[in-house]
Amino acid sequence: MDARSIIAAVRDRKGLRPEAAKWFADGLASGDVTDAQAGAFAMAVLLNGLGAEGRVALTEAMRDSGQVLTWDLPGPVVDKHSTGGIGDCISLLLAPALAACGAYVPMISGRGLGHTGGTLDKLEAIPGYRTDVSVEDLHRIVAETGCAIVGASANIAPADRRLYGIRDISGTVESIDLITASILSKKLAAGLEALVLDVKCGSGAFMKTKEDAKALAISLVDTANGAGCRTAALITDMDEPLATEAGNALEVIAALETLTCDEVNPALWDLTVDLGGEALALAGLAKDAEEGANRVSEAMESGRAAEIFGKMVAALGGPKDFIEHYRDRLPAAPVLREVFADEAGHVAKIDAEALGHAVVHLGGGRLKGGEKINPSVGLSALAKVGDTIDEGEPIALVHAATEAEAQKAIAEVRRAYRLSESPVEPWPLVLEKVG
Repeated sequence: MDARSIIAAVRDRKGLRPEAAKWFADGLASGDVTDAQAGAFAMAVLLNGLGAEGRVALTEAMRDSGQVLTWDLPGPVVDKHSTGGIGDCISLLLAPALAACGAYVPMISGRGLGHTGGTLDKLEAIPGYRTDVSVEDLHRIVAETGCAIVGASANIAPADRRLYGIRDISGTVESIDLITASILSKKLAAGLEALVLDVKCGSGAFMKTKEDAKALAISLVDTANGAGCRTAALITDMDEPLATEAGNALEVIAALETLTCDEVNPALWDLTVDLGGEALALAGLAKDAEEGANRVSEAMESGRAAEIFGKMVAALGGPKDFIEHYRDRLPAAPVLREVFADEAGHVAKIDAEALGHAVVHLGGGRLKGGEKINPSVGLSALAKVGDTIDEGEPIALVHAATEAEAQKAIAEVRRAYRLSESPVEPWPLVLEKVG
């Protein structure tokens, strides 16, 4: 078996057999497969697809290219994955809420990609918080606190790390087969028993249409279940930011305001409850999603979820009093400027991707690899679809490092909003369930 014959089989629509997938994934991890061969493989997959069996084979092979975690815990091991959006800080609420309901959550998360925010970047806004931990520390913290939100170690799915970089420079990022294998190889390497997926759809998502989002959701659910992990997906709206904040420290504040019930954001609360209900049902901790949703709500209302989040932060190097003083512990931008719409009216449409780019240009994301992020910058008080904007009322607040950057962001935010004379009804948050 060699790389050329495997690439030729995919090129000629003969599929990818499990033994070929294993050989190729091991070659990616070891370096025996060259960059040129990896790029040719990725293009063949993009053009011809793998089919259901080939997707499972590639996912399992990439999962097994590195360390696969095993657990010995008194409850099920569960996780959640989002395909990315703006103002999406659900992981910060859901992980401790699931832990409060008896699940164990080793949440392997990522950084910002393009215009979308990254969970690790948000958590690193917390002073001292470590996202890079050993497998031994991950086991210990999950066992002691119930959850840990961290990055993947170098030993987790190394074949994906290699192929991901090749996809980025070979024009093959859009392949649903490769997206599926990339997402699931890392998640399944965490040793999960159940997984709930949040597949975003709309202007702020990578999948702009519901049809594309559903195709990805079906691929992810079928492949994960085929690989032995109980999985379901919710297709959710990302035609506007999920929270009214976008930016790393600002989204941590938004999450903590809801988690502690200081100032509940309805969208954050509702989606946490919906995803959590599905996860608990999949894990056997609730008889159905409705019962699971009620348990997640109670975990947040009682304060148990917030308490667990605080223990997780302390265990990962953050302040021990973070829950009590989270606003004081997070960095704040020196320049705050309101954004006013060109006219009064009703918010009819928001270009959420443009708002994401505005945050990146403020310094809250990366324009090239390795750039340092400013955790304090971003947008807050974002008007939502359906809001009525009176004359002289702002649609957003810019948090910037300099006056010049604030003025650029003001222009970008203003262009992202479209107002109408007539009232507008917002889209439902959950559009469809798959699985």
